[in-house]
Amino acid sequence: MFDSRIMADNRQRIQYCFPDNNLSCFKDIKPEVEYVFLYVLISLLSVLTVFLNLLVIISISHFKQLHTPTNLIILSLAVADLLVGLIVIPLMGIRFIESCWYFGETFCSLFLFIVFVVVSASLGNLVFISVDRYIAVSDPLRYTVRVTTDKVVFCIIINWLCSSIYSLIILYNTMFYPETHDRCYGNCTVSFNFEHVVTDLLVTFVVPSFVIMFIYVKIFCVAKHQAKVVNSVAGVSRSERKAAKTLGIVVMVYFMCWIPYYIVILIEGNESTESVELNVTCWIVYTNSCMNPLIYALFYKWFRITAKHIVTLKILNPSSEYFSIFPKAT
Repeated sequence: MFDSRIMADNRQRIQYCFPDNNLSCFKDIKPEVEYVFLYVLISLLSVLTVFLNLLVIISISHFKQLHTPTNLIILSLAVADLLVGLIVIPLMGIRFIESCWYFGETFCSLFLFIVFVVVSASLGNLVFISVDRYIAVSDPLRYTVRVTTDKVVFCIIINWLCSSIYSLIILYNTMFYPETHDRCYGNCTVSFNFEHVVTDLLVTFVVPSFVIMFIYVKIFCVAKHQAKVVNSVAGVSRSERKAAKTLGIVVMVYFMCWIPYYIVILIEGNESTESVELNVTCWIVYTNSCMNPLIYALFYKWFRITAKHIVTLKILNPSSEYFSIFPKAT
């Protein structure tokens, strides 16, 4: 009698993602209040990320005055952040809350591919932004000749293409041979050995980050020199330095969100279970996609103006794409 009661209690506490499958993963049981709170929180984060990045995308796409090479790279970054809010956050949220993957092996492979592409493309966009700002600050008089829309579009295409190829290579076994990974049914994670972790860290974070930091140090030195010596182009230099400073904050926030994640990855190595620290740092990374538009809102007057036009539906007016976004020189 006593043993049967214990067995019944265990069956209540232990559930499976797919009860009819002998290879099913275990499902963590949470209190109902916790379920509701987490679903509401993740839904709000997803909606806010999608909404804010849509404002950036619509602003740059719609208003003619914003059709500049720099803004095209910002547009590409916003597209990557939009995909995070639209796909990554909701699906990762469901997997985190339910502790199960209910969407099948095929979509798991596609989902992991999207995650890696978005991450790689985001950092690639930041590299191009850094190069663009360096040229604008160091050679403002020839900037429009050296940096053209066609060149920037080509760089953006190459960035997304290289990100896709790299993601395909590093996820090849996971995507095409999932049976080689020792994982239960209902799990959707990437199993890397330590060598793969280090390789991914170097390719998608350390090397690009070093390039970005090196370029921004040069931007700082050039801007400091211009502030002392160059007076004839003071207005132009001031404007370009302000843009470089704003986008530098975007880069700094990106690093602040990603560095804790990679520290945890290196410490934990190839552990099969996801720790609390890993989950926390992962969600810090996802919130970065929501922060970039907030930074634009704080530092870019044009974004506040265009966002107001979009929210109030003024962009539906005839010739709204020709609205004056910069009524006064600043």
